[in-house]
Order: sequence, then C-alpha cells, then structure tokens
Amino acid sequence: MGRVTEARDAALDPAVMREQYRTAELDESALAPDPAGQFARWFEDAAASPEIHEPNAMVVSTATPDGRPSSRTVLLKHYDERGFVFFTNYASRKGGELAANPYVSLLFPWHPVARQVIVTGTAARVGRDETAAYFRTRPHGSQLGAWASAQSSVIGSRTELLSRYEELAARYPRGEQVPVPPHWGGFRVTPDAVEFWQGHENRLHDRLRYVAEADGAGWRVERLSP
Repeated sequence: MGRVTEARDAALDPAVMREQYRTAELDESALAPDPAGQFARWFEDAAASPEIHEPNAMVVSTATPDGRPSSRTVLLKHYDERGFVFFTNYASRKGGELAANPYVSLLFPWHPVARQVIVTGTAARVGRDETAAYFRTRPHGSQLGAWASAQSSVIGSRTELLSRYEELAARYPRGEQVPVPPHWGGFRVTPDAVEFWQGHENRLHDRLRYVAEADGAGWRVERLSP
C-alpha cells in the first residue's frame, strides 16, 4: 500500500504537473459586444486547433432541487444569440434534474490552447420541430441508439443493450425513416453569465465575464481575479 501511495503522490507532484501558459493577454477592448460573438471567435479558434479533437464537447452540470450536483460530457449542437443547444434523453439524470431545477452550467475545456468558457443560465426544452429537424441529421445508428438506450437507467448487461439495438435495426433498416422518440429532444441554455478564461504564466490568468443586465438591455463585462 505504501508503494501505491508513493506512486500516486509522485504522479501528482506539482513540480511535474504544473504548466506555465504562454499566451496573449485577453483585454476588454478586444472583446465582441456580446458573449455570442465572443464565443463564435473562440470556437472558431478551437475548431482550427489540431490539438482539440471535439471543440463542441462541453461539461454539463445540473443539480437536484436540494443542491446535489452531477456532471457529464455532452456535445454542443447549435449556438446563437438565444443560447446553447444540446440534445438528450429527457428521462436521463440530467433531463430529470433540469425538469426539476432549470439552472445549469456549461464548461468548454479547451486546455491545449489554455482557454475555457463557462456558461451559467437556465435550460428549457426546444420545440419538437427543432428536435425533429436535428434528429433527421443524425447517423442512422445514432437514431436507433436514442431508442435503444433508456439513458441513466440500470441495465443487467451490455448484451441486453445490444439486443435491444438489434431489434430496432431489424424494425428500421437503413434507408427507412426512424421516428423521433417522444422522450428525446433538445435543451436550450439561455445564459445569464458567460466567462472567458485565458491562462497565463504565474497563475495570473485573464477572466472576463459577460453578465446580463437585469433590465435585458444588454451585457456588462467584469474582470475577475484569477
């Protein structure tokens, strides 16, 4: 046990793991007028980076009404001035928690370029027309998977999951339209704050946060201490 602990401590040695970020400063004068515009700039940079495999991968954090949090990685499918959209099984853990408590946080961890974007806001279901339009763009296998998996529920084995998938594949062969599951759809996260984090040396990071004005008249920008 002692050797295991020593190995673990060595692996977590700050001298080994610490990284000095050498990046350009993020200045208020260089920001877009609103967070959607700034996010578009940074997302374009992340998508162009060969080191970032899935720039639209984000950590979605939800919580129960009594404050018990949970997080998971989800793919962003659309964003604009109205917010950030992802799709899921409404009966999943995150779907249930958002139904009971709509407050949500999104984190885009673009570590290779020393950037993060943190979104806080509220989630609401998108319309069924929007869900159906997106569902039709998914690969055939992913459409079947949305039916096969009762997401977040306990199952006996992987064999059980694969058997369900094969049944669906026989019912809806490739080329045949798969109906949109009634329990599946999108959430749009409307932000009330969006933070843009740029890493720097000596932990003197830039943290600029857009905060929605209470009267809906736009956004103000705050600089946060790192």
